[in-house]
Amino acid sequence: MSRELDELLRVMVRLRAPDGCPWDREQTPLSLAPYVLEEAYEVVAAIESGESASLRDELGDLLLQVVFHAQIAAERGSFDFAAVAAGIRAKLIRRHPHLFATDGATPAVGSAAEQTVAWEDIKAREREVKGGADAGHLAGVPRALPALNRATKLSARAARVGFDFDHADQSADKVAEELAEVRQAAAQSGAPGAADSHLIEEVGDLLFAAANLARKLKVDAETALHGANAKFERRFRAMESLARERGEVFADLDIAAQEELWQAVKRAE
Repeated sequence: MSRELDELLRVMVRLRAPDGCPWDREQTPLSLAPYVLEEAYEVVAAIESGESASLRDELGDLLLQVVFHAQIAAERGSFDFAAVAAGIRAKLIRRHPHLFATDGATPAVGSAAEQTVAWEDIKAREREVKGGADAGHLAGVPRALPALNRATKLSARAARVGFDFDHADQSADKVAEELAEVRQAAAQSGAPGAADSHLIEEVGDLLFAAANLARKLKVDAETALHGANAKFERRFRAMESLARERGEVFADLDIAAQEELWQAVKRAE
């Protein structure tokens, strides 16, 4: 390992030492879990910003989480950072047999799409070998994933064994069907402002169907929704700004006036 990485590992050992940092010493894998997610999202934000210095810093913060968890595991006698690195190295070699196999029997992979298929096939075989309680075609899809991302992965796994629509149009029809069921459940719901369990279930079905449609259209649903969130935020802030320029208080405007502002902002883009 490089000198810098060696130094980083030594710093973490010092932080976790009996006379080290009280905060670092009291952390557990469970207490650190939210930070892993937070740092991963900050890496994504840095990528989207296009700022290389920001990306460098955020990758460092994410690496810290890896080092932190590895150190805790080492203290418990489970594994250490070297084992983590060795494990991912072995996995990369195992899942790229066309590059690393020595028998010459593995066919070459000519495109990223072919590599994706080969990668998933190898993962599926690995799951079969592991077996156990979490066996099956949906095994190994992390429950901690964002719900939209997990919905996409679950439907993709099902599709690999034929449980899928043939065409995106059929997925779109399913979205329309689920939307109709949401409308019906909403009309039958109880007290205004209180969603009952049936309505919640139907909304969930609608969102799952929408994620499946995105997959059929080869659109990453999480990325698409992220973009939609950013667009809504940009337009909403522009509406508020335009209202101020007109001497109006946005919150005091009726829906028709707010919609006029929305359309004006859209036209200006």
